[in-house]
Amino acid sequence: MLSPNELEVMDLLWTEDRALTRTEIINLSPNKSWKPSTIHLLLNSLLKKEVIRVDGFKQTGKNYGRTFAAAITRAAYTAQELSQRFPKDATSGQVNFVGVFAAMVKDAQIDEATLNELQQILDEKKRTLKE
Repeated sequence: MLSPNELEVMDLLWTEDRALTRTEIINLSPNKSWKPSTIHLLLNSLLKKEVIRVDGFKQTGKNYGRTFAAAITRAAYTAQELSQRFPKDATSGQVNFVGVFAAMVKDAQIDEATLNELQQILDEKKRTLKE
């Protein structure tokens, strides 16, 4: 689970969809709730949680700085967060997705193309379970 400050950095990385240096993260976050001096701590924490990765190096003035990119998509992070909040089946210990998934599908305005895509994903998952 990410802190609100970490989530702000991740939102920026997801939105920009490119690797950013520490300075770029600070400059592209004018409404940040964290102080620029804490960026080092935030980035180290995100690296430790394996949600970002060092993507390379970029020249910033006379020096080179590491660039950081998201190591997980926004959708994958959201799925992880949701699965941590789902109730677990008392017998199997597995997450019970059915009730929440059914409610999401029933309440959302979903077109036929989206339903077909969801069906393909479910069909693929069934095939991998049989293997």
